[in-house]
Amino acid sequence: MNKNNGHTAAVVGTSPRLNLFQETVIRLLLFAIYIYFEIKDPFIRQINPDEMWLYKNPRTDSYVPLTMLYPSVFGLSAIIFLIYYIRSSDFHDFKSAWLGLTLACTLNGVVTHSIKVAVGRPRPDFYYRCFPDGVMNADMVCSGESRAVMDGRKSFPSGHASFAFAALAFISCYLCAKLHVFTERGRGQSWRLLTAAAPLLAATMIAISRTCDYHHHWQDVAVGSLIGLVEAYLCYRQYYPPITSNLGFRPYICERRSQSPSRAKPESSIVNSEPDSKALLTPEEKDNKWT
Repeated sequence: MNKNNGHTAAVVGTSPRLNLFQETVIRLLLFAIYIYFEIKDPFIRQINPDEMWLYKNPRTDSYVPLTMLYPSVFGLSAIIFLIYYIRSSDFHDFKSAWLGLTLACTLNGVVTHSIKVAVGRPRPDFYYRCFPDGVMNADMVCSGESRAVMDGRKSFPSGHASFAFAALAFISCYLCAKLHVFTERGRGQSWRLLTAAAPLLAATMIAISRTCDYHHHWQDVAVGSLIGLVEAYLCYRQYYPPITSNLGFRPYICERRSQSPSRAKPESSIVNSEPDSKALLTPEEKDNKWT
């Protein structure tokens, strides 16, 4: 038996093993670290009187409060994942989607909030958090509520922006793969591109809202959005092939049809020959409009 053919058969016929308990523990640990940085006091950065104008914007309520952001994002994700699961009956995909999304969100919490604590940049409305009556004393000692003041020193980067892009960019990648936006099967059908790009527009509007309600500077939003985008892509690729692949809709952790060793293609052929990869589709996948 040809060693290359045997190795190829193993690659096609098997998939990475998933330790669900281990993956759950990792996410719980990440969430615990996020909570630690969320309640930890930030670095106290010195503010000079002549720069106080940067932080003298009025205090307003969030246009997109967390009580709206989290349910909306996870609710949308659940709807999309369930729709595909109902149409495909692919539990491996359903599981991989949730694992990728939760990894992106918990990792984002750790990265974003650890940076917040280390940087300690004041928010645009910090002045009125520090001096609620609008009168700054000579020693610049804050008289406002301590938690509001400490939270006012956690402007950089924007947690709303990073979370929105970490979650919604992941959803966008998921839709791109399922709708074959960047493969020949979806070329020229603009509805596919617009559907997949819609979550990115939502994330952009959420990020922009943080400058409109004076909770963040534009630099906070820009860097937070970039952090979320990078985390979304990295976590998506942990569970799915590139969105440009003909088999990009299929998670790495799945049951694949095995080939006999004598008929298996060389590994380089399977990896590099995208048009021929359609032959690996199951009859159900060929009939599925999502694939």
